[in-house]
Amino acid sequence: MKKIFYTVLTLILCLTTGCHSHENHDDHDHDPVHNHGGKAPDALEAHDDEDEAHNPDEIILTPEKAKAAGVVVESVVPSDFNAVIKTGGKVLTASGDESTVVAPSAGIVSMKKGYTEGMAIAKGTALMSLSSSRLPEGDLSRRNEIAYQQAKSDFERASKLLEDKLITEKEYLAAKTAYERAQLAYEATGGKASVSGVSVSAPSGGYVKECLVSDGDYVEVGQPLMRLTQNRKLYLRAEVSERDYDKLGTIASAKFRPSYSERIYNLQDLDGRLVASGQTATTNSSFIPVTFEFNNTGGVVPGSFAEIYLLTGRRENVISVPVSALTEEQGVHFVYVKIDDEGYLKKEVKLGATDGERVEVLSGLQAGDNLVTEGAIHVKLASATAAIPAHNHNH
Repeated sequence: MKKIFYTVLTLILCLTTGCHSHENHDDHDHDPVHNHGGKAPDALEAHDDEDEAHNPDEIILTPEKAKAAGVVVESVVPSDFNAVIKTGGKVLTASGDESTVVAPSAGIVSMKKGYTEGMAIAKGTALMSLSSSRLPEGDLSRRNEIAYQQAKSDFERASKLLEDKLITEKEYLAAKTAYERAQLAYEATGGKASVSGVSVSAPSGGYVKECLVSDGDYVEVGQPLMRLTQNRKLYLRAEVSERDYDKLGTIASAKFRPSYSERIYNLQDLDGRLVASGQTATTNSSFIPVTFEFNNTGGVVPGSFAEIYLLTGRRENVISVPVSALTEEQGVHFVYVKIDDEGYLKKEVKLGATDGERVEVLSGLQAGDNLVTEGAIHVKLASATAAIPAHNHNH
């Protein structure tokens, strides 16, 4: 009986020991420290976040540094965008705003002061004098004054004689006509003669566009002396290639950048209008002129060359970005998208047409992206820093 009892007890102990050993083995297989090189689950999660923080395309820039650098972020919204013909051209003075000062008599030029292009001139300003005192026929203003005084005296005498009926009406009218002609010639040369000669004044106010004579030059009657411009209206003449001839009818407005400035002028902001569109190429040229007129509000220099963006038909739902949002590396263009409070993502974009202020984006951006529109260069510089701090966040 005792033998049976001990046999059963032995079996129970064996079974109990086996089960305990199996449980320990299962616990050993699921020990995370054993399976992951001694790292706890929390350590694994931190390791995964650390790998995420080192995304090579992500840039870290704290809100404080972004504000100090002038970083501005805007949401990408598709909108209307004009098709563009990019070309060159020139800014010209509008024809109605120019006046030419001509010589009222022949003589030697004596400038009142030195005149340079762009100098402001008030109406009636004495510009120069023309003296003929050293010419063989003598000073014209002096001759006109003598003739005027003589004609005036004859007319006054004829008036008295007519009252006494000592001359005929015809003789009186002849004296009157001679007097009026002498008066016109006298006044045309500036009235009373002076030692300085005939004074030449500005017929209108404006700016000196071109001075055509120099001190000491001899000029004939009617010869141009100076060109003045009021500079209120200007022309923008674009030279359009023959290959874009079929698009001429769709041109609505234009933007331009003068060669001396980085500023883009929009003709719509300057009350600009299309005044002429050529139908054929100009002589000795394969370009067709297209001319706009606009108000000169200052800053635009007549005669300067310009880069011109002719705006044609509008397209809807086009993603475009300001030029300031772009950076370039070896011919490849990039933008920067804000993904959270201090994280920015560098994205390559493919570009389309540009109107000088905005550029069409064909690929690389989508509606709703938070795009860096100002300060992109500072975000780019942040990406070039040698050490990027750890940055734990969820996307």
